[in-house]
Amino acid sequence: MSLNEHSLQALSWRKLYLSRAKLKASSRTSALLSGFAMVAMVEVQLERNHEYPPGLLIAFSACTTVLVAVHLFALMVSTCILPNIEAVSNVHNLNSVRESPHERMHHHIELAWAFSTVIGTLLFLAEVVLLCWVKFLPIKPRTEQQDRKNDTISEGVAAAITSTSIMVPFGLVFIVFAVHFYRSLVSHKTDRQFEELEELSNLTRLQNELDQRAEAPNLSTPAHFP
Repeated sequence: MSLNEHSLQALSWRKLYLSRAKLKASSRTSALLSGFAMVAMVEVQLERNHEYPPGLLIAFSACTTVLVAVHLFALMVSTCILPNIEAVSNVHNLNSVRESPHERMHHHIELAWAFSTVIGTLLFLAEVVLLCWVKFLPIKPRTEQQDRKNDTISEGVAAAITSTSIMVPFGLVFIVFAVHFYRSLVSHKTDRQFEELEELSNLTRLQNELDQRAEAPNLSTPAHFP
């Protein structure tokens, strides 16, 4: 096996292991967050005597549904592709990497990873905020004296506003981190590709020099004429 073929196979194996790690992370995260979202919708108890704003209930229902759908899509992709990659990665043969579908399914893997780690996490943060409003909004002051003191805002609304004020900055920090991480990752991949191209060019040059040295004695051998 030449040096170029060995380097290309090593690169293919690194891509395979990276795809497998992304699918495993997506499946674990999606199963966990979608389960929490379903439990939150089932266990939340709406007060019959309280008039909820229609927009709040619609937003809570829509956010929960989209959250579960996004994570289930990522879980479905991981469940379908991961066994084929696991089967190839457990075979101790360098040429078996060609049997893995991680190259053809690269866009599906990246989409599942983005849905699970970025979009799904943002939806889960929104789910927590909406759940706090649905849970604490019906809470009213227990006595009329407290109602007169807190005529402008109730305890439940104060708790919901507090949770929102905590979660919104955290969500902004999460978005900034996600953008910074994505840019750093793209820059790292670009640098690695340039380094790999340089390594391949150096390997090609060395291989050509070795071939020329191997052919040189044959060319320098004098011909014998009868």
